Amino acid sequence: MTGDRVRLGMLGVLLLVTAWQARTLAAVPRATTNTPAGVQVLDTGADIPLSGGRLSLRLISDNVLHIHFIPAAGATPPTLVMAPGATGTSATPVAASRHGGDLLLNGGRLRFGVDAGSRTLTIFAAGARTPLLRIGRLGRLGRGTLVLHFPEGVPLYGIDGSDAFDRNPVGPLRRGKQVATAGAQGNAGAPFFWSTAGFGVLFDSQTATFDLMQGSVRVSKLSRPDPDFYLIAGAPAAIFAAVADLSGHAPLFPEWSLGFINSQWGIDQKELLQDVSTYRAKHIPLDAFELDFDWKAWGKDGYGEFRWNPQKFPDGPNGKLAGQLESLGVHLIGIMKPRIHADTEEGRYATTHHLWIPGEKPSPDYFSHLPVEDLDFDNPATRTWFFNPTLEHSFKTGIVGWWNDEADETGGNTQFLNMERAIYQGQRGISDTRVFSLNRNFWLGAQRYAYGLWSGDIHTGFASMAAQRPRMLSAIDVGEMWWSMDGGGFHGHPSDQNYARWIEFGAFTPIFRVHGVYQEKRQPWRYGPTAERAATHAMRLRYELLPYMYSYAWHDHVAGVGLVRPLTFGWPQDPHVRNDSSAWLFGEYLLVSPVVEQDQTEKTLYLPAGIWTDWSSGKVYVGGKSISLAVDGKTWSDIPLFIRQGAIIPTQPMEDYVGEHTVTTIQVEVFPDSALTDFNYYVDDGNTYDYEHGAYFLQRLSAQASPGAARLTTAAPSGAYRPALTHYVFAVHRMVAMQVTRDDAPLTRVADLGALQQCKDACWAIGGDRYGGVTYIKLPAGVTAGVQLTGEAGTR
Repeated sequence: MTGDRVRLGMLGVLLLVTAWQARTLAAVPRATTNTPAGVQVLDTGADIPLSGGRLSLRLISDNVLHIHFIPAAGATPPTLVMAPGATGTSATPVAASRHGGDLLLNGGRLRFGVDAGSRTLTIFAAGARTPLLRIGRLGRLGRGTLVLHFPEGVPLYGIDGSDAFDRNPVGPLRRGKQVATAGAQGNAGAPFFWSTAGFGVLFDSQTATFDLMQGSVRVSKLSRPDPDFYLIAGAPAAIFAAVADLSGHAPLFPEWSLGFINSQWGIDQKELLQDVSTYRAKHIPLDAFELDFDWKAWGKDGYGEFRWNPQKFPDGPNGKLAGQLESLGVHLIGIMKPRIHADTEEGRYATTHHLWIPGEKPSPDYFSHLPVEDLDFDNPATRTWFFNPTLEHSFKTGIVGWWNDEADETGGNTQFLNMERAIYQGQRGISDTRVFSLNRNFWLGAQRYAYGLWSGDIHTGFASMAAQRPRMLSAIDVGEMWWSMDGGGFHGHPSDQNYARWIEFGAFTPIFRVHGVYQEKRQPWRYGPTAERAATHAMRLRYELLPYMYSYAWHDHVAGVGLVRPLTFGWPQDPHVRNDSSAWLFGEYLLVSPVVEQDQTEKTLYLPAGIWTDWSSGKVYVGGKSISLAVDGKTWSDIPLFIRQGAIIPTQPMEDYVGEHTVTTIQVEVFPDSALTDFNYYVDDGNTYDYEHGAYFLQRLSAQASPGAARLTTAAPSGAYRPALTHYVFAVHRMVAMQVTRDDAPLTRVADLGALQQCKDACWAIGGDRYGGVTYIKLPAGVTAGVQLTGEAGTR
């Protein structure tokens, strides 16, 4: 995670108001006490008089400028896009200077100002002569519009995605007219766009329309009469760190949610237990079962929408089923709907307390065929009531995850957000157990409420599977880092080959699950022995990577960038990856490009700059060009997966579910590079919010190669949590050491890897694998150490 702790201010920004032809930095004058008439200079910015109000400029961090037009009538409240208290100011004082009619304000790494005549704001990256952005005619803000100018050819991302019924979703790049909307059926939206050219712009608005043209963006149809937005400068990591600071950081999901989730519509307690028993007998990993309508007493009076169906799940209401499944390492996720039946106790309560969506009339439910109405989750009273004592009982008897469905059918950008907000706040009000949810659309700000997205009711087949790739990356590009899909497709029955390839794809997405329409089964053994073997291999590989994945879940929580990353995040200046959705980073050190074509025997993919090693074969590739790979068209068991030079990848032994075994030793795969690289290994109890109070374990692991040598470093850990982990076993690949020292003292060498596993403290051994020679080094976890390897490069 090189540079992962770099937060806002990664590049720094020079904000300078002049004509479009930029003056050089040398032209910036010395500070004076004179300012243009009517301008008020403050400690952190300035207020500029405009027709009908004033323009507030506030420096709120090293690389974020808050711009807010405040009418004479005053400002309106922030929208749900923004986290409470997100607009604090920077501690760096701002000093004023003047050059002719230009007001220049210095604030640490930032300079910004307003031209007294043209009312134009121009923004430069530090040291650059070409502007990032220019905003002219600032007076138009009073009419709710603005135009941002930038150099032609700048790529733009964000704003919106596509729904499940779009058979040809566009790639990540955005062009033309774009409407920011949460949408429906797996769409994700935000009033936000960004560029790999080094900037992002976030609007505090519930609506926004963007007209993207060559060299400019026109913004209109904002929901507030006082346009309020944030200019962010930096590389993608810095931009998304700022977006997380502004719109809210995602809390950690329970660790089990990184495992495999089997969703099914049409199941009862007997079948559920049989399926779980088969998973365990076959040692196919499984961590959760997701139940559709079947789990609840849908259509029954007495809060049937919130309680167990005792006919299908007789041991649900008393908690015995949950206890039995817990002993097998399986958690239950239950579907929730935004509607309730009108002619019931709960429906009459909703009528009396005005909880329905205004103007909506009862209509027959497609499943119960009884009259239902949709609840208005934008109403605080609805949210307070929704996590009622009946739902609380269902939670306490085993429904520990929430699958929120169909709240995207009533329009508006916040119905789904507020539905999950009700559940999140309700569960947190009674329990310290982490909240997990899946939802069918996304609007920025929802991530604050433990909010995952799935891509809607997609079709089966290879074309539909391939179409999920740009949909996933587009969701990430608007800030939703926790994405999922109905593996195998919701509509239809996948072929055996399609199922196998879909599982391999799903294993390298943030949330890994399968689902199908009523009575469709998605267990691996139902698709023939070849597909079962291929699927099981992919699932087990994911479970081996759990320490790696969970550390990136933490990184999303603190820095706003998660497990899956578009290639633009790593190579923002590479034109080959600008619109590429065929591959992505899985963490910082793995690149994956799943097979999504039927009967494919050869695959071409582009590897960005760097040295890459094929995970399965050990073959080494030089990046910056396309390569051709043979694809196994018979066993379907190959996953195009590549290791980035410099990689530090913690792994653990495969298990049938998260937490099945106490992990005392982590094996860390290291591919040292000449540049220093690092990885922040993170662990906590995996289930509660104690990490919010410092109960976590975080240790930075670093590696660097030099001719004939390599160095490993384990930094001092932080956090109050003490895991069961006692040792790391570093596997330093393509390095056959002749001597290993720890803190300048010789380290004990043992005969082989087996002997190393038995040594009590620290030792080393040499061996080999498909990547070449390996030096294995066992070190205590949680202590500071510097290890020097001297030897020679190992060959395969």
